[in-house]
Amino acid sequence: MGIEKQGLKYWKESIRRAKMRLLDAWLYKMTTKKSNKKDQAASDLENGFYGDRVRLLRKTKGKTLTQLANETNLSSGYISQIERGLAFPSVAALVSIAKVLGVNAQHFFADAPEVDETEIDYVVRSDKRLEIKYENGVLDQLLTPKSNKNLQLIRCKFPPGGGSDTYTHKGHEVLLVEQGSMEFWVDGRHFVLNAGDTLSFESNKPHRYINNGDSVAIVYWFITPASF
Repeated sequence: MGIEKQGLKYWKESIRRAKMRLLDAWLYKMTTKKSNKKDQAASDLENGFYGDRVRLLRKTKGKTLTQLANETNLSSGYISQIERGLAFPSVAALVSIAKVLGVNAQHFFADAPEVDETEIDYVVRSDKRLEIKYENGVLDQLLTPKSNKNLQLIRCKFPPGGGSDTYTHKGHEVLLVEQGSMEFWVDGRHFVLNAGDTLSFESNKPHRYINNGDSVAIVYWFITPASF
């Protein structure tokens, strides 16, 4: 009888230790996974673009790379590079991808760090702006809460040579050049704007722009409704 009790006790202890090993392994896996996610999130935020958001949304919509490429007139190789974080998209490319996938470009802005719950939907702190980087070093920062569907205010930074190919979207926009100079083409018309100048046009008119100057240009973009 004593031997049987000892055997039962040993068996229970073995099970307990096995469960502890499994629990330790699970905790290690989850801790590592969370750490990797944080590292990846920090990297994505630093890069200012979430390529995996394009991939996830594309797959959610049931589209292959080839289908998305055909519908956006972009190469599948280029889109694949964007999804894998090997290339930044151009402004026009991202707008085209967003249209086909049923969202606007704002969907792809990198998430900012956690904000004060009392300020959500009201305040955007200067150090917690959502942002996205494009090719040629162009940087957009969203100055209005992402939840605002009526108005967008975006601060755009254009290094020399930075700009966009022609694109369109819904809405109306007004822009203010705060620093430097920019060239704009709107519906076939050409404008050169310097610091303090503004430009207003309907967003469904084909438009493109470039910084042909020797210094960085800063432009504030007001768009209504929030259609970019």
